[in-house]
Amino acid sequence: MNILRQPKAVWATAFAAVVAFMGIGLVDPILPSIAQGLNASPSQVSLLFTSYFLVTAVAMLITGWVSSRIGGKRTLLLGLALVVVFAALAGTSDSVAALVGFRAGWGLGNALFVATALAVIVGAASGGAEAAIVLYEAALGLGISAGPLAGALLGDWNWRFPFFGTATLMAVGFVCLATLLHRTPEPGVRTRLADPLRALAHGGLSTTAFTALFYNFAFFTVLAFTPFILGMSAYGIGAVFFGWGVCVALASVFGAPYLRRRFGAVRVLWASLALLGVFQVGIALSGNVAGIVVFTVLCGIPIGVNNTVFTEAAMAVSDAPRPVASAGYNFVRWMGGALAPFIATKLGEEISPDLPYYLGALCCLAGIGVLALRRHHLTALARVDVPEVAPARV
Repeated sequence: MNILRQPKAVWATAFAAVVAFMGIGLVDPILPSIAQGLNASPSQVSLLFTSYFLVTAVAMLITGWVSSRIGGKRTLLLGLALVVVFAALAGTSDSVAALVGFRAGWGLGNALFVATALAVIVGAASGGAEAAIVLYEAALGLGISAGPLAGALLGDWNWRFPFFGTATLMAVGFVCLATLLHRTPEPGVRTRLADPLRALAHGGLSTTAFTALFYNFAFFTVLAFTPFILGMSAYGIGAVFFGWGVCVALASVFGAPYLRRRFGAVRVLWASLALLGVFQVGIALSGNVAGIVVFTVLCGIPIGVNNTVFTEAAMAVSDAPRPVASAGYNFVRWMGGALAPFIATKLGEEISPDLPYYLGALCCLAGIGVLALRRHHLTALARVDVPEVAPARV
């Protein structure tokens, strides 16, 4: 299987996917600079994540409805266009409220793009679905790891530059897709708006989704609050989260598939949730910056494993069509990403900087508890191999 021999349309989509995933960690190194530049508190700045993921979560309920009516290519271009517009507007913000609002629009565009990109890559790639998924995973990992580094390099000049840089790269991606990607066929069956919520009535899918909600709370506690306690420059924060992103990428692409085949999805989720909780306690107990850095980077390992195994589990555990199951699952789990940044930062700001990580560890324990109490809904995972197509994830 040679994943590098792909049509130009696949590479254009993969490039846009890299930039889209860069947008998640792009603001991490510049959070302290944004707070200083706009005279805002850390909890106010954390709303950049909250608005982004809240809109992303809700938008997941309509992505299938949109793409099943206008087709994959048009959905991708619509998502990219929205990101270009709102990322550029974010760079012009003169207040936190404006920046938070523009990040919300960015989240809508990103949801439309990432929910459709993998299906388009699979349809256009040579070498079958497996090659397409590996390529997509590589794009995801590269974007997650490169985002903090790009944010640091551009943000060192001015905190506005990472937003303008993202808008420029996404505009390039828009042109590439518009010219290189052939029009995708419209699906034969149109998704109804209520289908993703109805899919959550399945015990296995709801168990996976709500466990992932607790996991994502812990995940984004690390991502959103840690920059404020590192006490580093944009370059330092970018380097730390670049290392974290590399661990996420390697664990997601290489570690998770092996571990799932070797031990089974449920056991891997138990172990990786427990490990993430331990690393978060390690951050809380660290008495110096070096300890915080080490445990933050190590958090990338269980996060990468969880990202892959949770998504595979969500796609395999129910009989709902994969786009529908993906939408319902992502709607629930991204709520954890929306709640964590503000709650964690507020607790760290007003009570203790250690408290957010203890709360994150408790969320990991809560996720383990949900898996244990509702494991009878997950028996299908013992019989199903890796699905041919997995949805977009982080």
